[in-house]
Amino acid sequence: MSLSRREFVKLCTATVAGLGVSQMFHPAIVQAMKEGAKKTPVIWIQGQGCTGCSVSLLNTVHPSIKEVLLDIISLEYHPTVMASEGEMALEHMYEIANKFAGKFFLVVEGAIPRAANGKYCIVGEMGDREITMLELTEELGKKAHAVLAVGACACFNAGIPGAAGNLTRAASVQTIFNEKGIKTPVVNIPGCPPHPDWMVGTIAYALAHGIPELDENGRPVMFYGENIHENCPYLKYADEGTMCETFTQKEGCRMELGCKGPNAYADCFKRRWNNGVNWCIENALCIGCVEPGFPDEMSPFYEG
Repeated sequence: MSLSRREFVKLCTATVAGLGVSQMFHPAIVQAMKEGAKKTPVIWIQGQGCTGCSVSLLNTVHPSIKEVLLDIISLEYHPTVMASEGEMALEHMYEIANKFAGKFFLVVEGAIPRAANGKYCIVGEMGDREITMLELTEELGKKAHAVLAVGACACFNAGIPGAAGNLTRAASVQTIFNEKGIKTPVVNIPGCPPHPDWMVGTIAYALAHGIPELDENGRPVMFYGENIHENCPYLKYADEGTMCETFTQKEGCRMELGCKGPNAYADCFKRRWNNGVNWCIENALCIGCVEPGFPDEMSPFYEG
């Protein structure tokens, strides 16, 4: 099944209503992912972070993580899910990077510390030599076809590791590339963590059609092109001036409690989370985790 760019984006961004909560992507796009997959190698490395982005990826429902790993991509290295470890794993990673130079996708999760020559984040050892996340990001970044920076920590201002008090001088992928003059394209997939669909969909689109259309912040427009507040089911209350005083109050807008929806762009409101069960604003509020200013410019998260 061959889908055009327009058809692919349309099915990626379509509401899941009517498909059932177990189908996050339209079945047609899942089949297209499988048939169009080029089995391009994907190398996934982790820096300063909580591994939440990887956990979110493992929660992908349709397609399942099994389908993603076996039918859509060829995940050659991932510190959390691979069975191998130590020098054996690193040797394989470097072998793939060299063999498929200019053809593989590099996924970076977590921030990259620059202080102390990067020694605040050691990702492995080879030949009795420590390898820093900074070194690995530079070396693999130069060889990759493109880089996907997943999660708030790998994007923009380096998320929580890059917040005020940043003693490790944590930085995003794009910041490192700008400083080192690396020209490899970077696609930002922010969120704390990102929705699994945003990661899987971007990877699948890149394999089928190349880098998707990006906004001014380097985010895929198909997932980050809509304002949360303007599409919020509680918008009518904001227009009426009805504001919530507590989170238990169901009828009212949550802006006065600290909701950052007016300043955030993502499709959470229709994609929903946890297999379509809920999303942030139903039980709490939006903290703006997909935006460049997160978390400093979004603090405090809660008000009132």
